[in-house]
Amino acid sequence: MNAQKVHALELFPRDIDAIVAEIGLPTFAGKQVLDWIYQKQVTSVDEMSNISKEKRELLAERIYFRRSKCLKTQKASDGTIKKLLAWDDGSKQTETVMIPAKERRTACVSSQVGCPVKCTFCASGLDGLEGSLDVGQIVEQVVALGGNDISNIVFMGMGEPLANYNAVTRAIRILNAPWGLGIGARKITVSTVGLPVAIEKLATFDIPVTLALSLHAPNDEVRQKLIPWARFAAIEDILKSCNNYFESTGREITLEYLLLGGVNDRTVDAKELIGLCRTLRCNVNLIRYNEVSELEYKRPKTEQVRRFQEILTKAGVNTHIRASRGRDISAACGQLKREYTQITAE
Repeated sequence: MNAQKVHALELFPRDIDAIVAEIGLPTFAGKQVLDWIYQKQVTSVDEMSNISKEKRELLAERIYFRRSKCLKTQKASDGTIKKLLAWDDGSKQTETVMIPAKERRTACVSSQVGCPVKCTFCASGLDGLEGSLDVGQIVEQVVALGGNDISNIVFMGMGEPLANYNAVTRAIRILNAPWGLGIGARKITVSTVGLPVAIEKLATFDIPVTLALSLHAPNDEVRQKLIPWARFAAIEDILKSCNNYFESTGREITLEYLLLGGVNDRTVDAKELIGLCRTLRCNVNLIRYNEVSELEYKRPKTEQVRRFQEILTKAGVNTHIRASRGRDISAACGQLKREYTQITAE
């Protein structure tokens, strides 16, 4: 990769205008280049048919279009598509997933290579954090999944989004902007393990995205066993920052609760969770665990999941069970990367 070039998918209009002026194109050409990059999502300057060949060659000296190579694609029977992308020299890899529904095409994107949080139930953090993704790499995942066909974005892939705050929020600006991918703020969700200071900062961000908290436990004792980073912030402090987020944005908080068989899916856990839910404006998203072969956790039985939901619902908590998607492929976060690495190492 030429260090003097910049990634097209991280450019704002002002950046493109500066490049256009530098190579001697008329001012209106900035909008044309912007359209080729984000609307038509071209992969080469040669496709920019309304730019002269001479100027295209100059433009090619300043920008490049893609940093990733798709190593593997898996398609589930339910239409879910999972891609393993290798970046630049191929040494760093991330996963990105397209989840189809009746009227939606949701892109689940990664914000980091690996994960620093190291949740004990997740494949993403087994090898730790290898680095954070740049703005263009985040946007490129969405483009790789279909770009203009994507209606929703969830930052629920590999990594902790709020630990890569600047790149994630800048990428959100591109994904949301009319000149970018034009995806509404209400259709963009940032999921976090719970970093109070970063949540407070996000509350001041001028694009009011949906905030999802990966809670996964009804108390600090259980949570710290599941999520090592939980020792840095108590649930009470995290929920306080979530409350402030709601007050600042008017956006209800989603509490994500991964049900692990025999660990956090008991009646006593549900009743304790109800107490937390009564402290803020929220809804609960129950998630059935997708097993990872190297880990000991088990997927709860369907009747136990429904019983857990019933307890919450009867207490007045708005609760949904997330539909399990991609069960017949490497559905768990980080699993495809891990399987691919093991196969290629053999």
